[in-house]
Amino acid sequence: MNKPKGKLIAIGGNINMKISNADNILRRIVRETNIDSPRIEIIPTASGSPEKAAAEYRMAFRRLGSDARVLPIAGRRDAKNKNFLLSLEKADGIMFTGGNQRRLVRIFNNTEFLEILKSRYKEGNFLIAGTSAGAMAMPHVMIIGGRSAKGLQKGEVKMGLGFSFTQGLIIDSHFDKRGRFGRLISALAENPSLIGIGLSEDTGVIITSGYDLEVIGSGTVFIFDGHQIGRNYFSILRKGRLISVENIITHVLSAGDRYDL
Repeated sequence: MNKPKGKLIAIGGNINMKISNADNILRRIVRETNIDSPRIEIIPTASGSPEKAAAEYRMAFRRLGSDARVLPIAGRRDAKNKNFLLSLEKADGIMFTGGNQRRLVRIFNNTEFLEILKSRYKEGNFLIAGTSAGAMAMPHVMIIGGRSAKGLQKGEVKMGLGFSFTQGLIIDSHFDKRGRFGRLISALAENPSLIGIGLSEDTGVIITSGYDLEVIGSGTVFIFDGHQIGRNYFSILRKGRLISVENIITHVLSAGDRYDL
């Protein structure tokens, strides 16, 4: 399989937008485009307050020298809008805000907009960033929801299809703040061939060429590798029963650390 030429930046939510912040993630997004004053299109579709979210990101990116604009896509009809498609073709990168990942996927999957996005990511110097829901929707397999407190009970964690920018991952956000260890492990027990990435708030990963991961931001990234899982009775457990798995390989990383996916 050909390696994508673009970059993914997945962020765990609650980004510190202060320009003075030494670990400023938005500054790193701008830098990773490798373009002076890059055109970044903000997509607030997942947000419950899209206008507010878009305005905050637009202002923050502009303070960092980016030509930040907004694509106010609220439904599938908007995802077919020719002006929005043209804006996507002209962009150097895009930023999905947080919100509801199910809504995000429902609006964009099987649209020309998403096909253009995938093509630009695979074939050129194009950056796709997303925070919270925008990060969780990036892989082929996506966590739709599930209560943290009951994450280790079979059936609590709901899975679905994401954008398929990457095939081998499951991403969860607000990871340690909201105690989501159990639900990511449950997702891996159901999909043991994948790698789980738990992103702390104001923390992210840059994925280059589809496999080279670098941690950025002020917090911690948890990586759970399910490839060598041993005992795993997930498939035969009844709904509501506690799962048990052995030999999930775990890594705890912080800013500057790298990992080969």
